[in-house]
Amino acid sequence: MKMLGVQLGTARRAAGLTQRALGERLMLDEETIASIEQGRRPLKPDLAELLDELLGTKGLLSAGVENLPEIDQFPMWAELYVQHEREAIALSWYNALVVPGLLQTEAYARALLSGRVPPYDADELETKITARVGRREILHRKIPPTLSFVVWEPALRMPTGGRDTHFDQLRFLREYSELPGLTLQILPLNRTAHAGDAGPFILVETPDHQHLAYTESQRGSQWVSNPDEVSILARKYAMLRTQALTIEDSRSLLDQLLGEQ
Repeated sequence: MKMLGVQLGTARRAAGLTQRALGERLMLDEETIASIEQGRRPLKPDLAELLDELLGTKGLLSAGVENLPEIDQFPMWAELYVQHEREAIALSWYNALVVPGLLQTEAYARALLSGRVPPYDADELETKITARVGRREILHRKIPPTLSFVVWEPALRMPTGGRDTHFDQLRFLREYSELPGLTLQILPLNRTAHAGDAGPFILVETPDHQHLAYTESQRGSQWVSNPDEVSILARKYAMLRTQALTIEDSRSLLDQLLGEQ
């Protein structure tokens, strides 16, 4: 993606345009152009076509977008995703087996990351724990993003890290479920079928209203920008919200789990 950004910057300069001037022609702000050129923001197919026409790049940028690798060589929590998460105006997050990263306590995150195979070395482990916990700052921004979480019940029953860590995590979730602009719903075990059986994913809306998605598997993370594919995940998430417990019933279930101490 960085290489594609370099190509865009080279073509723009060859056309004698500044980032601001190019943005004005496309009705985009200068920061959007800069982010694409720096590889911090994906170039979408429809914009690539417009740029090819405007800059005379003869399909070069469209071909680059079409042939971007689907699977990242880095984990999902690489710089690109974290940048999108930090700037997002809305996040919708479905998790099946663990508590979503933005809602993890430090002890819970440590238990999860310490179980990695092959293991992280001590310094890398501490760096990753600090980074994961630090991401929670977006929950306390002056204008925080709109946040929706759907979590499958087994993630809340699994005693990750032991009894104390488990119940501290449940208490943390119960507290954060009261934050304004944040909704937490639990997908109950007694559902005989649900829309999330293919695994976890995250939907992101950026400040310029791009809609992106991320999915994660054992072998890497997948960045999804194709509008049709993002739409499929958005429809799955909408269905999951109807299949999950209400916000109030989800809080009641958390209270019930906490009462089992």
